[in-house]
Amino acid sequence: MTRDESERKARFLSAYDEQLRTDAETPGAINVTRHGPLRLVTFPNGRGFVTYQNLGATEEPALRRLVSEGSTYFQTDPEITKVEWKTRAHDTAPGLHEALLEHGFMPDEPESIMIGEATALAVDVPLPEGVTLRRVTEEADVRAMSAVEDATFGEPVLRETADAHLRRLALRDGMELWVAELGGEIVSVGRLEPVRGTSFAGIWGGATRPEWRGRGIYRALTAARARSALALGKTLIHSDSTEFSRPILERSGMIRVSTTTPYLWRRQPA
Repeated sequence: MTRDESERKARFLSAYDEQLRTDAETPGAINVTRHGPLRLVTFPNGRGFVTYQNLGATEEPALRRLVSEGSTYFQTDPEITKVEWKTRAHDTAPGLHEALLEHGFMPDEPESIMIGEATALAVDVPLPEGVTLRRVTEEADVRAMSAVEDATFGEPVLRETADAHLRRLALRDGMELWVAELGGEIVSVGRLEPVRGTSFAGIWGGATRPEWRGRGIYRALTAARARSALALGKTLIHSDSTEFSRPILERSGMIRVSTTTPYLWRRQPA
């Protein structure tokens, strides 16, 4: 890595920690409770979420107590069915992995924290013949998009996914839903999340049907969202990316500044 690349990475990571690890991280939350450095967040449909801006100089015994108390907060609420504890590789958190395992959290696949200039992504990308991009707002379109999103990520197609998107649209908080389609069939989807009061917009939920991958559609959908972000005054794009999307974003000029690993707890049936 060159000196310029190293400085750019450090600048992006600093902006990420300062601007995004706040309320900006949890749009659509029902409730946010502060517990020391922790943010204990409740979302619709029985979802809990734990995050923090930093853990400071928290030593292992204190960190273990925080895990125990954060876990108890959610596990004693019968409405909560699953909880995600979001960790970042660049945090200093001695004993966190072991403490999470002790309280029933299991690590999921790590993802890359990607950041880049919106102008680098907002380029013209040729699409396969007949494929078009558009922003969707109508309920029928949102439900069709959500079904593709669930199925592509290997999840059951749930009405609740679309309900959550529709609730967010009703808030008019800037979230945008985008699709690529051919002959009325949705082949790829993605979400744009402008972060109020920051330089950032997030690109999330990128999912392309397997038979349509490798044909430039995801990159084109990313470019469309980047252009929309620039129109809203956002200069930086961020995303937590799987190994499917990371190489595409890197080719577009985004860089990996760190990684994030979600630890998941699910309530077992009585």
